[in-house]
Amino acid sequence: MQNSREKTESKIARDFYIDVMKVSDVDEVLEIERATFPTPWSKANFLFELKQNKCAHNFVIRRIGEERIIGFSCTWILFGELKINNIAVRREHRGMGLGRLMMDYILNFGFNRGCDMVTLEVRPSNAIAIEMYQKFGFRVTGRRKGYYTDSGEDALLMTLDLSGWAGNVQSV
Repeated sequence: MQNSREKTESKIARDFYIDVMKVSDVDEVLEIERATFPTPWSKANFLFELKQNKCAHNFVIRRIGEERIIGFSCTWILFGELKINNIAVRREHRGMGLGRLMMDYILNFGFNRGCDMVTLEVRPSNAIAIEMYQKFGFRVTGRRKGYYTDSGEDALLMTLDLSGWAGNVQSV
């Protein structure tokens, strides 16, 4: 018998899908980026990632049957490491498991391309994100002093060993 989280995740998998980010997606992605992050990437940053950065792998979440972007992620694959640069979901769609859907997708994407480690930075004040990352098995492995230019806040460096990745989030 499925628990309530499994039922929710099953419904999410039926109602949403992940697609490769395209240049035509950038304006919508920018809306989400600006509403989410105090120091958002610029349009030029996203266009560089999509057109010139050969290490970049960027994705969007859409509801099946709709073109509107619900969330996105930007990642790099470098020397066997998956680097998560950003992951965000529209405010009105948060708490539905879409961040977990995206994280599961990008971790499997990295694993299937031979990555054995995943890294990301997160604000220590972002408890919701930290909790999600920890459920996937990420551990704090360092601190980058004064990383965030808007506030001078440090960043926590979080790392996940993908060598034994099973594609399973720890239970909530």
